[in-house]
Amino acid sequence: MLTLDEFIKEFHIMLNDQQLAAVQAIEEPTLLLAVPGSGKTTVLVTRIGYMVYCKGIAPEEILVVTYNVAAKSDMQRRCKKMFGEDLSMRVEFRTINGICAKAIAMYSRMVGKQAFELLSDEGEKARILAGIYQRIEHDFPSENDLSDLATRITYIKNRMLSKEEIARLNAECDYDLAKIYEAYRREMRARSLMDFDDQLVYAYTMFRSAPALLDAFWDRYSYIMVDEAQDTSKIQHAIIELLAGREHHLFMVGDEDQSIYGFRAAYPEALLSFEDRYPGARVLLMETNYRSDAGIVAAADAFIRQNSLRHEKHMRPWHQEAGTIRTIDIARRKGQYGYLLKVARNLMEKDAGDQKTTAVLYRDNESALPLIDLLEKQEIPYRIKNAEISFFSHRIVNDIRNIILFAADTTNAELFLQIYYKLQFFIKKADAEAICAQAKREEISVFDAALSYYGEGDWTAGKVKAMRTHMANMMREPADKALFRILNPMGYLDYVERSGLKNTKTEILQMLAQGERSPLALVERLDALAEILRNKEDDKEAKLVLSTIHSSKGLEYDTVYLLDVADGIFPETVLTSYRSADKEEIAAYEEERRLFYVGVTRAKENLILFHAKTKSTFLEQFLPDLRGSEAEAEHIAKRPNPKKTSLQADGQKALARFASSRESYSKQGIVPTVHPGDIVLHSKYGRGEVGALLEKSGKIRVSFDGINKTFAYPGGFLNGNLVVEEDEL
Repeated sequence: MLTLDEFIKEFHIMLNDQQLAAVQAIEEPTLLLAVPGSGKTTVLVTRIGYMVYCKGIAPEEILVVTYNVAAKSDMQRRCKKMFGEDLSMRVEFRTINGICAKAIAMYSRMVGKQAFELLSDEGEKARILAGIYQRIEHDFPSENDLSDLATRITYIKNRMLSKEEIARLNAECDYDLAKIYEAYRREMRARSLMDFDDQLVYAYTMFRSAPALLDAFWDRYSYIMVDEAQDTSKIQHAIIELLAGREHHLFMVGDEDQSIYGFRAAYPEALLSFEDRYPGARVLLMETNYRSDAGIVAAADAFIRQNSLRHEKHMRPWHQEAGTIRTIDIARRKGQYGYLLKVARNLMEKDAGDQKTTAVLYRDNESALPLIDLLEKQEIPYRIKNAEISFFSHRIVNDIRNIILFAADTTNAELFLQIYYKLQFFIKKADAEAICAQAKREEISVFDAALSYYGEGDWTAGKVKAMRTHMANMMREPADKALFRILNPMGYLDYVERSGLKNTKTEILQMLAQGERSPLALVERLDALAEILRNKEDDKEAKLVLSTIHSSKGLEYDTVYLLDVADGIFPETVLTSYRSADKEEIAAYEEERRLFYVGVTRAKENLILFHAKTKSTFLEQFLPDLRGSEAEAEHIAKRPNPKKTSLQADGQKALARFASSRESYSKQGIVPTVHPGDIVLHSKYGRGEVGALLEKSGKIRVSFDGINKTFAYPGGFLNGNLVVEEDEL
């Protein structure tokens, strides 16, 4: 076996003290909290080698649990590169579903029964759900409905919800979730099928009910390592707890500050209760961010520390360049798309050898649609990660489409029955059905049938005439004016408000409508955009990347533009008071804050946020005093390769805002930890490095370009560094 020093030398290991401590944590159950860009995968892979070469642990005893197949392949590849193919093939790398599949197969052999077949075809699953939805709701579900339904069923199983909790969730839905869920379970059992979520449920049940199965896994895997623990669901954590039950040789890596998959049932609470769940457990930290420049790290750290549901930790930068944080003031939401179109053109003109990466990040896929529309019309290349088309089948979008199509063909009784109660017709359901039957029978327009049904002088007949005029006029108008007519005089926005729907979809539609010559042209454009996204090929040469924040997790870009940071969009809902909010409201709001945190920490050098003249709680909290003009921001964005200095003036303005909060650490009982080699900032002497700790006197010796100065122990941080403002002693 190798000593640690021999191991480091032989395999060229380059880790900081916190990373090395994590690598050597073997026996006790350990939770490693790793801030963004702190090198967690490197530590996980290095730890495998340390266990084998320094501790004599057989590779076959090590089980590495990854969040998805891509992460599994990447970690195995990196292990092979560092320690060779033989070791990487002997260690077990599996997703949690892979572990469950293995357990189910083993249990099936133990009891002599055939296991249910895994339904891996998402299209077939959607067809099963669609059939059940139609039977229970007596309506056809849209793609959006099916996506929402599948997500909620996943949530139920992964959160291990009780019947009472399902009933509460049911109250949030526009359909009978509880009935559909039970019918889906019956249908799957009748077909001897299980989906990926069932795999978890069945494996968990088997582990609990069959001690021999659990013993077999305990005998095989003595050491378990779990990646991305903050994204792991409640039932997945329960399975891991069972697998780690005998010796508790569990090493879990995650960061509750980066838990952003609550809609998929991620369970960051397990990280907060780790020490209670595992006796003798310890929590380690990796707090150095090797990705982002110091200004971005300082701002992000100050922002996320305001969350309550987290461990105490402090993200520090490795890069001492200040970086650039800017806001771009825009009069209206659509202004950000025109600006980004200029950015995209500038990127096209850059030299092909320029390796700088630029990304536009957003909370929801729909935020990117107006930009995609502009880029496609002007044939500007871009890459998009995980394009989503559910917007085009959303209820609001379908309604607008149906209203336009009915206006183009007023004999279409089926369309009329789908839209009449959403506009200002004021027609009762029984009357609408009778009117449509008459229109079909006499082969006349629905309007003519309605006027015949009510007769001249009737109040409702007057409303029908008004709607007929609106529809005739809108078909002669440009798409944006026609859409305004539908939303306002014709009353569709009133329906949206009555139904409790968000009107963000109508805002996107209004932007897409601009420039379209007619309402029917808008319908055609929506179909074309859906088809473009459905068949979009990955253009690896494109210099502009579009991505949701969720899809960007784990990635990094030199420059990041963050869209739609405005209340009502991002965050979707603002928490006005922690005192009056319940636990669920706090959890939902803090996940929104974590999503923003993940977004801004994708940026390495430049972070640009759009600021419309609407309230933006997150922007105010992230940059309480920083407001850059559009001209300033454009200059920064177009500068080809800005030369960075240790404390460049642009970034220093952003950093200065955090001095007071850093200096208040001591008042909160938070004392900076000082090590030789740490960077120190001083208002007079500039930047220095800790040379020695004079522990008996409580002082530190700092070198400024070879000149040594002695100071009292520092009391705060700035720019991720220690701050010393006292005079020399």
